[in-house]
Amino acid sequence: MKEHRYEITSTWTGNLGSGTSSYRAYTRDHEIKGAEKLCAIPGSADPAFRGDKQRYNPEDLLVSALSTCHMLSFLHVCVNAGVVVTAYVDRASGTMRETEDGGGHFIEVTLHPVVTITDGARAGEMDALHHKAAELCFIARSVNFPVRHEASVVVEN
Repeated sequence: MKEHRYEITSTWTGNLGSGTSSYRAYTRDHEIKGAEKLCAIPGSADPAFRGDKQRYNPEDLLVSALSTCHMLSFLHVCVNAGVVVTAYVDRASGTMRETEDGGGHFIEVTLHPVVTITDGARAGEMDALHHKAAELCFIARSVNFPVRHEASVVVEN
């Protein structure tokens, strides 16, 4: 079997001068950089956990990973099916539930892709193609919570 490695460097940038001398003495800011990638992604904790709301948090990135993995799988499936997609936008959302022990876990992610296709006669195939894409998505197959799809289709004029 093939194996693939993905290497990410996460660098904490939130030392305000005294490190983690207290819970409030530092920010949760960090950068995420992949080998040979063009730029770093500014990250932090969720604002509910003293993070910066203007930076990406790990929860955002998990939802993003599921959304983009599905999109890429869907586009692949469409190519194989002969469906021409001209636009794809997903406004994905995820729900994480905190637990009494201070931890938490995702309970679901819902993808809301709006797919624009050129041939209206193919619109009826979209649900099956999204289902096939979900079966192929590496990230969705790796999580232990449901990844739902509430897709819609637009036919290009």
